[in-house]
Amino acid sequence: MRKYVRACEVCQRVKPAASSQAPLQSLPTPSECWQSISMDFGFGLPPDSKRRTGVVVFVDRFSKMVHLAAVPAEVTAVQTARLFVDMVFKHHGMSLDIVSDRDPRFTARFWQEVFTLLSTQLSMSAADHPQTDSQTELVKRALGNLLKSYAHSFQQWSDCLPMAEFAINNSVHASTGHTPIYVNAMRHPRLPSMLGMVASSLSGGESTVAS
Repeated sequence: MRKYVRACEVCQRVKPAASSQAPLQSLPTPSECWQSISMDFGFGLPPDSKRRTGVVVFVDRFSKMVHLAAVPAEVTAVQTARLFVDMVFKHHGMSLDIVSDRDPRFTARFWQEVFTLLSTQLSMSAADHPQTDSQTELVKRALGNLLKSYAHSFQQWSDCLPMAEFAINNSVHASTGHTPIYVNAMRHPRLPSMLGMVASSLSGGESTVAS
């Protein structure tokens, strides 16, 4: 896997360059999966079939697992909250804190009320240091290149989000030495190349082989 990443053209393009800036104060490191997440929006994509031009990015700050969803440019706080419930809470439960970049969608009164009701703290990146939490920025950079690689027509980018999300989550992360999927589930996912393996039928327990 490490050899592949070093040889992968896309991986090398999205590798962050070294910076000479003074280090910023880092956020506290979470101790378990989905204890702390970062959320951000990326816009400027071509309109897809539903006129969506952006992506909301949810990143688990411990495992680095991501969840992605296509959104319209005029996405509301209510829509964003529903996406959070559908993409994160449904699978992982409630996080203790959520890191935001001071986007109005995160600071809207709706969010404040929801987080208060759920006893969740809204953490904000330092005003003068928007890169305090850079994980979503790195994901957005990698995502743009992945979508260009997958989509035959860039207007089809939203159809490729599930594969892009899987590719990111099944890639070894430098900070953990493992894939986000492995950190979350402690196992590696089955890949299409493994579908020829013998499986048990749900109906009668007979052995079946995927053709």
